Amino acid sequence: MFELAKDRLPEGSRTQRQNVITPMPRKMVLAIASVLLSSTAAIATAQDSRQPKEPETSAVAQPVSTDTPTASLSTVTVTAEHREEDLQKVPLSVGVLQGDAMRDFTTGGDDTLLALSGKVPGLYAETTTGRIFPRFYIRGLGNIDFYLGASQPVSIIQDDVVLEHVVLKSNPVYDMDEVEVLRGPQGSLFGRNTTAGIIKFDTIKPSQEYSGREQLSYGSNNTLSFDGGFGGPISDTASFRVSALYQHRDNWVDNTYNGPSADGTVTPKKDAMGGYDDRNVRLQLLLSPNENLSILASAHARDYSGTSTLFLRNAIQKGSSDVDVPRDRVAYDEAHGNPQAYNTYGGSLKAIYDFGGISLTSITAYETTSGFSRGDTDGGAAVDFPFNGIPNGYGQSMGQIRDLDQITQEFRLASTGNDPLQWQTGAYFFDGSDTTDFYQRAWFLTPPANNPNNWVRLRDTNTSWAVFGQLSYKLTDALTFTGGLRETEDSKRTRLLKTADSVAGISTYTGRRDVSLSARTPSWDLSAMYALNPDISIYGRVARGFRGPTIQGRSAVFNSDFTTANSETILSWEAGVKSSLLDNRLRLNIAGFTYTVHDIQLNGNDSDGNGVLFNANKALAHGLEADLDFRPIQNLSLTAGLSLLHSEIRDKRVYAQVCALNGIVVCTVMDPTITLGTRTFAQIDGNPLPNAPKYSINLAARYDIPVNASDSVFISGDWNKQGFTSFVLYDTKEFVANGNFEGGLKLGYSGNNGGYEAAVFVRNITNEKNLKGVIENYMAAVYNEPRTIGVSFNYKWH
Repeated sequence: MFELAKDRLPEGSRTQRQNVITPMPRKMVLAIASVLLSSTAAIATAQDSRQPKEPETSAVAQPVSTDTPTASLSTVTVTAEHREEDLQKVPLSVGVLQGDAMRDFTTGGDDTLLALSGKVPGLYAETTTGRIFPRFYIRGLGNIDFYLGASQPVSIIQDDVVLEHVVLKSNPVYDMDEVEVLRGPQGSLFGRNTTAGIIKFDTIKPSQEYSGREQLSYGSNNTLSFDGGFGGPISDTASFRVSALYQHRDNWVDNTYNGPSADGTVTPKKDAMGGYDDRNVRLQLLLSPNENLSILASAHARDYSGTSTLFLRNAIQKGSSDVDVPRDRVAYDEAHGNPQAYNTYGGSLKAIYDFGGISLTSITAYETTSGFSRGDTDGGAAVDFPFNGIPNGYGQSMGQIRDLDQITQEFRLASTGNDPLQWQTGAYFFDGSDTTDFYQRAWFLTPPANNPNNWVRLRDTNTSWAVFGQLSYKLTDALTFTGGLRETEDSKRTRLLKTADSVAGISTYTGRRDVSLSARTPSWDLSAMYALNPDISIYGRVARGFRGPTIQGRSAVFNSDFTTANSETILSWEAGVKSSLLDNRLRLNIAGFTYTVHDIQLNGNDSDGNGVLFNANKALAHGLEADLDFRPIQNLSLTAGLSLLHSEIRDKRVYAQVCALNGIVVCTVMDPTITLGTRTFAQIDGNPLPNAPKYSINLAARYDIPVNASDSVFISGDWNKQGFTSFVLYDTKEFVANGNFEGGLKLGYSGNNGGYEAAVFVRNITNEKNLKGVIENYMAAVYNEPRTIGVSFNYKWH
């Protein structure tokens, strides 16, 4: 993807576009929003009399007592603005998942982060690098680059700590209290690289009451998952909590290849890959020496080993996006089973001091990781795919982080109390560095064919500082205005410490060896929220954010120069309604949005086939999101979500290299194309953003059948469906998905008012084979997880 990597194509070089992309009309979005808003108003009007609200209970799939009327929904508390607030009073679009709901999605051993995909409107997640590199998209904005140094426009925050590097973003979530998805740019309070939004995880904290919880499940392929935590007081001023996550799956994918291997891979082999062991532990210590001071210390560790993503070569046939090849068999001639392994450690210290009307918060954190991921990147044995009678498509690579260190420090000074004027101000510092190696195929080959010099070493450094502030003023009991401003400086540097040389040690690299980029950019937001009545509020928000400049040095392993992208900026407009209706049994929140990203950072290949970064002129999008929680009758709880999205890249000068192998285009390209030498490029102007579903629908339900006053039999399920999604920047018939569907079901017994639960479950109940990613030139597919059947047991005490 490139403006011919660096050059702009003349207007005369463009051919006539063969297909016209018809955008979702803005009128359609507005019409849908009007219907939903009208429905909300109608329901509110239908409430002829208001009864006193009953005591609130958990909103997350808990059994409803038999001796009370239909339970109301609980108040959902979020910290989207660095303070605890009712979700219904926050002037921005926030999707929330409680910890119990999140754990239901991962009973089958699914990656605890990827399991979020499709469960919150507007949020999509995928990976082509296994469990150590999930990629997230909010409102269609994300980054498809699999480079270990890639930046993302979705920020991951765990317990107030920003996880910047893509490997740190993969830290699993466990013993979780709540997940918040903040949709839209969050630059004022959370800084750079939040142009799409934030996924914010908050774990269960220590308390002065002994309590604990555990979830244990066992399923297909010896899949074992344990997620639990316990803690309590140490003294009157100190408490602790220990949390753990263990996930295991046996290897279940056979390697059926039976032939020679250039790197010594043993084949054929039954149960050669597909398994994993993910071990995690966290210790938290809370000190409260007096009523004004609290200090929370936290430390965590991860020991992970497993299988990198398995590509299935030629699973995609020209002219169709349908895929139906076995998930449990591959034919790999290299890469020793696609291994990957990482060790991650970290800790933080959060101190809060209340001066009386003003509080000071300090958050200091450190994260480090090291590990590798290796893969047979062509997705099949080369001898099975000859070209002119010669085995075709040898591909193998490995990325290895030798050392990574991230240090962050944040200070916040904020008002407390309930005064009409609320304010906060602060400063933030980030320092990150890593030493990363990239190895190509010749390094792995057995002698005498191997090249021990076929690898590069890069040293990346990134420093950033920011100052920020926010004011919120309650003008009347019904109307509140909020504004925030942040000034950020972001600097990056990448040095090439070792080049990819010949066997004799001769370097042929002629590109840059030391590249630095820096940007100083403001972010801001303005919002207003108006309460029409105690149950319905409307709000509007406009926000500007940015993603910092990016350097990609991986191309040096192919003896190609570094590529870079300047900062991208976003201007986003949003309006919505938040409602709590039917005596607080129905919560319906709706938001419509539109945004423009200027100088959007994209990824593709240049005219030599090497990966490149570049800026396109802009991308436009508009859409709608709706979140619903409903208790329609006693013992039945429903949650649902809907997102609609139209996105479009705007730059007539940018072309992308298409799916070609040995100079032959292997897929059906629908865009206008040009040919340079043996390579074909497609114009991407007007195309949707990759991994940006046109719509997504999610639904979860639970029904309890009481056995006695405290016990019940229950059935619960969750389903999601995803609309048209393109996986690449250019328009094809093959590299798309339309109508991906997946569901789960759970049947069990709940006792002691939810204190314990035993159940049988099925994840991906229909065993759908959904296309989740592609390797274009090899027509290779990446599938979703197979069906998992198992049993689970949950227990809580306090």
